[in-house]
Amino acid sequence: MEEIRKALKNKQRIVIKIGSSSLHHSKTGELNLTKMERLVRELCELKNQGKDVVLVSSGAIAVGKKTVNIDPKDNEVSVKQACAAIGQARLMMVYQKLFGEYNHVTAQILMTKNTITDKTSRHNAHNTFTELLKLGVIPVVNENDTVSTYEVEDVIGDNDTLSAIVAYLIGADLLILLSDIDGLYSDDPHTNENARFIDVVEELDEHLMSMGKSTTGSSVGTGGMSAKLHAAKIATNAGAEMVIANGKDVSVIHKIIEGRNYGTVFMAHKDEHFHITDYINEM
Repeated sequence: MEEIRKALKNKQRIVIKIGSSSLHHSKTGELNLTKMERLVRELCELKNQGKDVVLVSSGAIAVGKKTVNIDPKDNEVSVKQACAAIGQARLMMVYQKLFGEYNHVTAQILMTKNTITDKTSRHNAHNTFTELLKLGVIPVVNENDTVSTYEVEDVIGDNDTLSAIVAYLIGADLLILLSDIDGLYSDDPHTNENARFIDVVEELDEHLMSMGKSTTGSSVGTGGMSAKLHAAKIATNAGAEMVIANGKDVSVIHKIIEGRNYGTVFMAHKDEHFHITDYINEM
Protein backbone atom coordinates (compact mmCIF):
# COMPACT_ATOMS: atom_id res chain seq x y z
CA MET A 1 0.00 0.00 0.00
CA GLU A 2 2.78 2.43 0.95
CA GLU A 3 4.69 1.67 -2.26
CA ILE A 4 1.57 2.34 -4.34
CA ARG A 5 1.21 5.75 -2.72
CA LYS A 6 4.90 6.61 -3.11
CA ALA A 7 4.74 5.81 -6.83
CA LEU A 8 2.32 8.72 -7.31
CA LYS A 9 5.21 11.12 -6.73
CA ASN A 10 6.65 10.19 -10.11
CA LYS A 11 3.55 10.93 -12.17
CA GLN A 12 4.30 13.49 -14.85
CA ARG A 13 1.05 14.12 -16.73
CA ILE A 14 -1.86 14.77 -14.39
CA VAL A 15 -5.54 15.49 -15.02
CA ILE A 16 -7.49 16.98 -12.11
CA LYS A 17 -11.26 17.25 -12.07
CA ILE A 18 -13.23 19.50 -9.73
CA GLY A 19 -17.02 19.63 -9.61
CA SER A 20 -19.59 22.40 -9.33
CA SER A 21 -20.36 21.70 -5.69
CA SER A 22 -16.68 22.20 -4.82
CA LEU A 23 -16.49 25.59 -6.53
CA HIS A 24 -19.56 27.27 -5.07
CA HIS A 25 -20.78 28.40 -1.68
CA SER A 26 -23.67 26.10 -0.88
CA LYS A 27 -25.84 28.81 0.74
CA THR A 28 -25.51 31.53 -1.89
CA GLY A 29 -24.46 29.72 -5.07
CA GLU A 30 -21.67 32.26 -5.58
CA LEU A 31 -18.20 31.14 -6.62
CA ASN A 32 -15.89 30.29 -3.75
CA LEU A 33 -13.02 32.53 -4.84
CA THR A 34 -10.78 31.59 -1.93
CA LYS A 35 -11.04 27.93 -2.82
CA MET A 36 -10.50 28.62 -6.52
CA GLU A 37 -7.35 30.59 -5.70
CA ARG A 38 -6.04 27.70 -3.61
CA LEU A 39 -6.86 25.26 -6.41
CA VAL A 40 -5.00 27.33 -8.98
CA ARG A 41 -2.03 27.65 -6.62
CA GLU A 42 -1.90 23.86 -6.25
CA LEU A 43 -1.96 23.39 -10.02
CA CYS A 44 0.70 26.02 -10.61
CA GLU A 45 2.95 24.38 -8.03
CA LEU A 46 2.63 21.05 -9.88
CA LYS A 47 3.50 22.88 -13.09
CA ASN A 48 6.49 24.49 -11.37
CA GLN A 49 7.71 20.97 -10.53
CA GLY A 50 7.87 20.21 -14.26
CA LYS A 51 4.63 18.24 -14.51
CA ASP A 52 1.99 18.59 -17.24
CA VAL A 53 -1.34 19.62 -15.74
CA VAL A 54 -4.87 19.70 -17.15
CA LEU A 55 -7.89 20.91 -15.17
CA VAL A 56 -11.39 19.64 -15.94
CA SER A 57 -13.73 22.12 -14.30
CA SER A 58 -17.50 22.04 -13.91
CA GLY A 59 -19.45 25.08 -12.85
CA ALA A 60 -20.41 27.02 -15.99
CA ILE A 61 -24.15 26.34 -15.82
CA ALA A 62 -24.30 27.11 -12.10
CA VAL A 63 -22.39 30.37 -12.59
CA GLY A 64 -24.71 31.35 -15.45
CA LYS A 65 -27.84 30.62 -13.46
CA LYS A 66 -26.59 32.71 -10.56
CA THR A 67 -25.63 35.57 -12.86
CA VAL A 68 -29.12 35.94 -14.37
CA ASN A 69 -31.01 34.87 -11.22
CA ILE A 70 -32.43 31.61 -12.54
CA ASP A 71 -33.58 28.92 -10.14
CA PRO A 72 -30.77 26.34 -9.74
CA LYS A 73 -33.42 23.62 -10.11
CA ASP A 74 -34.57 24.88 -13.52
CA ASN A 75 -33.19 22.14 -15.73
CA GLU A 76 -34.85 22.90 -19.05
CA VAL A 77 -32.23 22.15 -21.69
CA SER A 78 -32.45 25.51 -23.49
CA VAL A 79 -32.11 27.34 -20.15
CA LYS A 80 -29.06 25.30 -19.22
CA GLN A 81 -27.47 25.94 -22.61
CA ALA A 82 -27.99 29.69 -22.29
CA CYS A 83 -26.66 29.70 -18.74
CA ALA A 84 -23.62 27.69 -19.85
CA ALA A 85 -22.85 30.35 -22.46
CA ILE A 86 -22.99 33.07 -19.79
CA GLY A 87 -21.24 31.11 -17.10
CA GLN A 88 -18.39 29.65 -19.14
CA ALA A 89 -17.07 33.09 -20.07
CA ARG A 90 -17.29 34.31 -16.47
CA LEU A 91 -15.67 31.16 -15.11
CA MET A 92 -12.74 31.40 -17.51
CA MET A 93 -12.31 35.08 -16.71
CA VAL A 94 -11.75 34.12 -13.06
CA TYR A 95 -9.38 31.28 -13.97
CA GLN A 96 -7.33 33.48 -16.30
CA LYS A 97 -6.92 36.12 -13.63
CA LEU A 98 -5.89 33.60 -10.97
CA PHE A 99 -3.44 31.69 -13.19
CA GLY A 100 -1.98 35.03 -14.33
CA GLU A 101 -1.23 35.97 -10.73
CA TYR A 102 1.08 32.94 -10.55
CA ASN A 103 2.63 33.72 -13.95
CA HIS A 104 1.02 30.80 -15.77
CA VAL A 105 -1.01 30.75 -18.96
CA THR A 106 -4.31 28.91 -19.26
CA ALA A 107 -6.47 28.00 -22.26
CA GLN A 108 -10.06 26.88 -22.66
CA ILE A 109 -11.03 23.63 -24.38
CA LEU A 110 -14.73 22.81 -24.80
CA MET A 111 -15.60 19.28 -25.87
CA THR A 112 -18.71 17.51 -27.12
CA LYS A 113 -19.57 13.87 -27.63
CA ASN A 114 -18.61 14.30 -31.29
CA THR A 115 -15.10 15.33 -30.21
CA ILE A 116 -14.68 11.85 -28.80
CA THR A 117 -16.58 9.65 -31.24
CA ASP A 118 -15.44 11.26 -34.50
CA LYS A 119 -11.95 10.09 -35.48
CA THR A 120 -10.88 13.39 -37.04
CA SER A 121 -12.20 15.50 -34.17
CA ARG A 122 -10.54 13.19 -31.64
CA HIS A 123 -7.24 13.45 -33.51
CA ASN A 124 -7.50 17.26 -33.64
CA ALA A 125 -8.29 17.42 -29.91
CA HIS A 126 -5.24 15.27 -29.18
CA ASN A 127 -3.05 17.58 -31.26
CA THR A 128 -4.40 20.67 -29.52
CA PHE A 129 -3.72 19.25 -26.06
CA THR A 130 -0.24 18.14 -27.15
CA GLU A 131 0.74 21.57 -28.44
CA LEU A 132 -0.68 23.40 -25.43
CA LEU A 133 1.25 21.18 -23.03
CA LYS A 134 4.43 21.67 -25.09
CA LEU A 135 3.91 25.42 -24.71
CA GLY A 136 3.64 25.05 -20.93
CA VAL A 137 -0.04 26.01 -20.87
CA ILE A 138 -2.49 24.65 -18.27
CA PRO A 139 -5.68 23.79 -20.22
CA VAL A 140 -9.07 24.17 -18.54
CA VAL A 141 -11.59 21.72 -20.01
CA ASN A 142 -15.37 21.58 -19.85
CA GLU A 143 -18.19 20.08 -21.88
CA ASN A 144 -19.57 22.40 -24.55
CA ASP A 145 -23.04 22.61 -23.02
CA THR A 146 -23.91 25.73 -25.03
CA VAL A 147 -24.47 23.93 -28.33
CA SER A 148 -24.95 20.25 -27.61
CA THR A 149 -27.81 18.57 -25.78
CA TYR A 150 -25.80 15.33 -25.59
CA GLU A 151 -23.71 16.70 -22.75
CA VAL A 152 -26.37 18.47 -20.67
CA GLU A 153 -28.60 15.41 -20.95
CA ASP A 154 -25.75 13.25 -19.63
CA VAL A 155 -25.20 10.98 -22.63
CA ILE A 156 -21.45 11.07 -22.00
CA GLY A 157 -22.08 11.12 -18.25
CA ASP A 158 -20.61 14.18 -16.61
CA ASN A 159 -17.22 15.75 -16.04
CA ASP A 160 -16.00 12.68 -14.15
CA THR A 161 -16.29 10.73 -17.38
CA LEU A 162 -14.98 13.68 -19.41
CA SER A 163 -11.86 13.91 -17.25
CA ALA A 164 -11.13 10.22 -17.84
CA ILE A 165 -11.60 10.76 -21.59
CA VAL A 166 -9.11 13.64 -21.41
CA ALA A 167 -6.66 11.38 -19.56
CA TYR A 168 -7.09 8.84 -22.37
CA LEU A 169 -6.59 11.46 -25.09
CA ILE A 170 -3.39 12.97 -23.68
CA GLY A 171 -1.79 9.79 -22.32
CA ALA A 172 -1.97 10.96 -18.70
CA ASP A 173 -0.48 8.74 -16.01
CA LEU A 174 -2.66 10.09 -13.17
CA LEU A 175 -6.26 11.29 -12.85
CA ILE A 176 -7.48 12.91 -9.62
CA LEU A 177 -11.23 13.31 -9.10
CA LEU A 178 -12.04 15.81 -6.37
CA SER A 179 -15.42 14.91 -4.90
CA ASP A 180 -17.61 15.53 -1.85
CA ILE A 181 -16.60 12.13 -0.46
CA ASP A 182 -13.27 10.78 0.83
CA GLY A 183 -13.11 7.94 -1.70
CA LEU A 184 -14.81 4.65 -2.49
CA TYR A 185 -16.86 2.95 0.22
CA SER A 186 -18.58 -0.40 0.34
CA ASP A 187 -21.86 1.58 0.65
CA ASP A 188 -23.01 5.20 0.82
CA PRO A 189 -21.40 6.58 4.02
CA HIS A 190 -24.01 9.35 4.15
CA THR A 191 -26.72 6.78 4.84
CA ASN A 192 -24.82 3.77 6.22
CA GLU A 193 -22.49 4.40 9.16
CA ASN A 194 -21.05 0.90 8.74
CA ALA A 195 -19.83 1.58 5.22
CA ARG A 196 -16.21 0.42 4.82
CA PHE A 197 -13.61 2.67 3.21
CA ILE A 198 -11.58 1.09 0.40
CA ASP A 199 -7.96 2.36 0.20
CA VAL A 200 -6.86 0.68 -3.02
CA VAL A 201 -8.71 -0.93 -5.90
CA GLU A 202 -6.31 -3.24 -7.72
CA GLU A 203 -8.85 -4.23 -10.36
CA LEU A 204 -12.36 -3.05 -11.14
CA ASP A 205 -14.67 -6.05 -11.27
CA GLU A 206 -18.45 -6.23 -11.63
CA HIS A 207 -18.93 -6.35 -7.86
CA LEU A 208 -17.09 -3.06 -7.38
CA MET A 209 -18.87 -1.44 -10.32
CA SER A 210 -22.19 -2.34 -8.71
CA MET A 211 -21.24 -0.36 -5.59
CA GLY A 212 -21.63 2.90 -7.50
CA LYS A 213 -24.62 5.05 -6.67
CA SER A 214 -25.90 7.30 -9.45
CA THR A 215 -27.04 9.97 -7.00
CA THR A 216 -25.16 12.97 -5.66
CA GLY A 217 -25.65 14.88 -2.43
CA SER A 218 -25.67 18.31 -4.08
CA SER A 219 -28.24 20.20 -6.14
CA VAL A 220 -25.35 21.94 -7.91
CA GLY A 221 -23.35 18.96 -9.15
CA THR A 222 -24.43 16.13 -11.42
CA GLY A 223 -21.99 13.31 -10.65
CA GLY A 224 -22.35 10.30 -8.36
CA MET A 225 -20.15 7.34 -7.55
CA SER A 226 -21.44 5.46 -10.59
CA ALA A 227 -19.92 8.08 -12.92
CA LYS A 228 -16.66 7.99 -10.97
CA LEU A 229 -16.38 4.23 -11.36
CA HIS A 230 -17.01 4.54 -15.09
CA ALA A 231 -14.25 7.16 -15.15
CA ALA A 232 -11.98 4.72 -13.31
CA LYS A 233 -12.73 2.07 -15.93
CA ILE A 234 -11.64 4.41 -18.72
CA ALA A 235 -8.59 5.82 -16.94
CA THR A 236 -7.16 2.52 -15.72
CA ASN A 237 -7.70 0.83 -19.10
CA ALA A 238 -5.89 3.78 -20.68
CA GLY A 239 -2.92 3.21 -18.38
CA ALA A 240 -3.49 5.91 -15.76
CA GLU A 241 -3.81 5.54 -12.03
CA MET A 242 -6.89 7.30 -10.65
CA VAL A 243 -7.58 8.75 -7.21
CA ILE A 244 -10.96 9.75 -5.80
CA ALA A 245 -10.48 12.19 -2.92
CA ASN A 246 -12.42 14.79 -0.97
CA GLY A 247 -12.16 18.21 -2.58
CA LYS A 248 -13.34 20.11 0.49
CA ASP A 249 -9.70 21.08 1.03
CA VAL A 250 -7.90 21.31 -2.32
CA SER A 251 -4.52 20.99 -0.63
CA VAL A 252 -5.29 17.28 -0.84
CA ILE A 253 -3.82 17.51 -4.36
CA HIS A 254 -0.22 17.99 -3.24
CA LYS A 255 -0.75 15.53 -0.39
CA ILE A 256 -1.73 12.85 -2.92
CA ILE A 257 1.27 13.66 -5.12
CA GLU A 258 3.54 13.45 -2.06
CA GLY A 259 2.36 9.88 -1.53
CA ARG A 260 0.32 10.53 1.59
CA ASN A 261 -2.68 8.40 2.48
CA TYR A 262 -5.62 10.31 1.01
CA GLY A 263 -8.44 9.02 -1.17
CA THR A 264 -8.94 5.73 -2.97
CA VAL A 265 -6.31 4.71 -5.53
CA PHE A 266 -7.43 2.75 -8.60
CA MET A 267 -4.50 0.87 -10.10
CA ALA A 268 -3.80 1.16 -13.83
CA HIS A 269 -4.24 -1.91 -16.03
CA LYS A 270 -3.42 -0.71 -19.53
CA ASP A 271 -5.46 -2.55 -22.14
CA GLU A 272 -3.97 -2.22 -25.62
CA HIS A 273 -7.31 -3.25 -27.13
CA PHE A 274 -9.34 -0.65 -25.20
CA HIS A 275 -10.91 1.99 -27.43
CA ILE A 276 -12.80 4.95 -26.04
CA THR A 277 -15.52 5.03 -28.73
CA ASP A 278 -16.53 1.43 -28.01
CA TYR A 279 -16.86 2.21 -24.32
CA ILE A 280 -18.82 5.44 -24.83
CA ASN A 281 -21.25 3.74 -27.22
CA GLU A 282 -21.92 1.03 -24.62
CA MET A 283 -22.78 3.55 -21.89
